[in-house]
Amino acid sequence: MRRFDPAVYLVTDRGLCGERSLPDVVGLAARAGATLVQLREKTADTRAFVELGQALKALLDPLDVPLLINDRLDVALAVGAAGAHLGQSDMPAATARKMLGSDAIIGLSLEAMDQLPEAEALDVDYYGVSPIHPTPTKTDTGPGWGLAGLRTLRAATRRPLVAIGGLGADNAAETIRAGADGLAVISAICAAADPAAATRQLRAIVRAELDHRS
Repeated sequence: MRRFDPAVYLVTDRGLCGERSLPDVVGLAARAGATLVQLREKTADTRAFVELGQALKALLDPLDVPLLINDRLDVALAVGAAGAHLGQSDMPAATARKMLGSDAIIGLSLEAMDQLPEAEALDVDYYGVSPIHPTPTKTDTGPGWGLAGLRTLRAATRRPLVAIGGLGADNAAETIRAGADGLAVISAICAAADPAAATRQLRAIVRAELDHRS
């Protein structure tokens, strides 16, 4: 499996970028310390999705920041992305692994503990623990893990855990202390007045907590 760092994981949302283009926001975040980027497009047609993915990959490759595609394996293959993130109702992870190959990074969303036994038998690289807290940018998920649920999951698996949902600088430290290996954020960066500063702040908090853990 390809090595990757999930510490500061940017999930994109063009609608939250305001008048700035998505590549501009992603570029600011990546240069400021984002370690992984997921292109998430729920309404774009296939051509627009591929073109946006190609633009982001060209931007991120020189910075050595992997690009993942949400859900759409055809887009991931067309773009030459580093991998994909799958939800519970998306393409089966076993099929995704066959399509993308052994070097691809594949993440899987977990919305409840009862999904863990099946997930542990799959060839995936990390779990997206979704959502930690309710959030308007993730409306297709379960009721929320909370920090207590995250701690329970941490005790039950050795796989990397990426927390997502209602996260930012104000609750980053407690989320890492509860067992997350990284934070996936959307509005905390995409909607920030200064995406670079927001990324640097988040990275500093996450790195400090991870260093303390080790």
